[in-house]
Amino acid sequence: MTTGNGNTPRHTGFRHLINSTRYSLKGLRAAFRDEAAFRQELLLCVILLPLAIWLGREPLEWIVLIGSCLLVLIVELLNSAVENVVDRIGPEHHELSGRAKDIASAAVMLALCTAGLTWGLLLWARLLG
Repeated sequence: MTTGNGNTPRHTGFRHLINSTRYSLKGLRAAFRDEAAFRQELLLCVILLPLAIWLGREPLEWIVLIGSCLLVLIVELLNSAVENVVDRIGPEHHELSGRAKDIASAAVMLALCTAGLTWGLLLWARLLG
């Protein structure tokens, strides 16, 4: 099996799924090993996930609470990817490199705000509503 040009093998179907899963797990291990922010956010998610079952009164609320935690992890992974790519390009300061890192960092901040707002509103409703 080849790509369109006959040079390299192309995996499709089940083999592609296996390879993609392996690469994804490799990325998660790298993020856990090398990114302190990812480890901190993962720990927070591990603590919050059981609380989501208590706080949420129905499956939709559980999904929103858990999803907001996963959103933070997803955006942190993308932020780390941007930082790694920018750092790979070169160590010298460049305005666009700094801007890319700042924008990715802002995305993490917004994901954290979204999670905080979600958890805060549902906690308020649970305790006072």
